Amino acid sequence: MAINDNMSPRGVVHAGDLPDQPAPMATEGAVAWMRDNLFNGPFNSILSLIALALVLYIVPGTLSWLVFDANWTGGAEACQANPDGACWPFVSSRWEQFLYGFYEHSERWRINILLIILAVGIAWLAIERLPGRGLAAILMLFVYPVFAFFMLYGSETLGLPIVETSQWGGFTLTLVIALSGIVASLPLGVLLALGRRSKMPIISLLSTVFIEFWRGIPLVAVLFMATIMFPLFLPAGVTFDQLLRAVIGVALFSSAYMAEVVRGGLQAIPKGQYEGAMALGLPFGKMMRLIILPQALKIVIPGIVNTFIGLFKDTTLVLIIALFDLLGVVQASIADPNWSIRSVPYTGYAFVAIVFWICCYSMARYSRYIEDKLHTGHKR
Repeated sequence: MAINDNMSPRGVVHAGDLPDQPAPMATEGAVAWMRDNLFNGPFNSILSLIALALVLYIVPGTLSWLVFDANWTGGAEACQANPDGACWPFVSSRWEQFLYGFYEHSERWRINILLIILAVGIAWLAIERLPGRGLAAILMLFVYPVFAFFMLYGSETLGLPIVETSQWGGFTLTLVIALSGIVASLPLGVLLALGRRSKMPIISLLSTVFIEFWRGIPLVAVLFMATIMFPLFLPAGVTFDQLLRAVIGVALFSSAYMAEVVRGGLQAIPKGQYEGAMALGLPFGKMMRLIILPQALKIVIPGIVNTFIGLFKDTTLVLIIALFDLLGVVQASIADPNWSIRSVPYTGYAFVAIVFWICCYSMARYSRYIEDKLHTGHKR
C-alpha cells in the first residue's frame, strides 16, 4: 500500500517533520513546588495571596523592631533614648538570671556541667554514625536523671552544698520540669494504654478512670491541688518538696494524654499481627515488646512529639505556684524599676518566645527525621 505524503491517516507515521511542542512543565524546583502546593487551584491561589499579603504586612515591621531598629549595645539609657526598637541590652545584662534563676552563683558550675552532658547525650543519640547509641540511651534515661538530681540539689556525702529547689529557676527549671515530665509520661502512658485495652475488667476500669480524670481537669487545677491540697492529706510534720509535687502533677497529667495517643497506635495495628504473634506461642509481654508496641509507637510518633511539645510549653504554668521558670524570671526582671522602659516588656516576651520556638521546632524537626527514616507515612 502506497503512503501519500500529504495524508496522515491514524496509525501511519507522518513523513515530514512534526511541529515543535512546548516544553513540559517543570516538576522540580521552587516554581514547581509553588505551583503544586500554593497555586494548584483558584481557592488555594486566593489563600496563598492573602497569606503572602499578611506576611508582607507583618514581617518587615517585626524584623525592623527586633533587628534593624533595635538597641544592641549600651544599657538602659540607650533603650530609653530609642524606645521604638527592641531592648536587647536588657536580655544581655540578665542572661545569667534567665539561665540559672536564683541558683547560688558559686555553684552554677554544676548546672554548666549538666547542660554540657545533656547536649553531648542528645547529640550522641541523634547522630546515627556514632557508636554505642544503645548505651547512650540507657545512660541518659536512667543514670543522667539521678546524677542531675544530686548535682542540682547537692549532697553532703559528695561534698556538694545543698541548694534548695526554691532557688532553682530560669531555663534550668524549665528543663528540669519538661525533661522529668517527658521521661516519666511516656512509659506511664504506654502502661495506661495497655491497661485500658486489657481484657481484665478491673485493670481496664482503673486505667480508664485514671485517664478520664486527669484529662478532665486543667493543668492549672492540677498544680493548685499538688501545691495546696496535697499537703493537707499528709501526716502532721511530713513535708513534700513543692517542685517535686509540680513535676509529679505535670507527669501524671501528660501521661493521660500520652495514653490515648498510644492507644490510637495500638488500635491501628491489624488484628493479624496479634494472631500471628499468638500463633508463634509468644506470651503477652514478648508479643507487646517485640511485635505490637514497636509498630504502634512508630505510627504515633507525631502524636507523641506533639504531646512532648505541649508539655514543654505548659511548664510556664508553674509560675502560678511561685516557681520561677524562664517566663517567671523574665517577668520578675521586667518589674525592675531600673528597666522601666516601654520596649523592655515586649523584648522580654519576644526573647521567651524565641527560646521556646527554637526548642519546640527542634523537637518537631527531629520527629520529622525519625518519621522519614522509619517510613511512617506518605511523603509530606
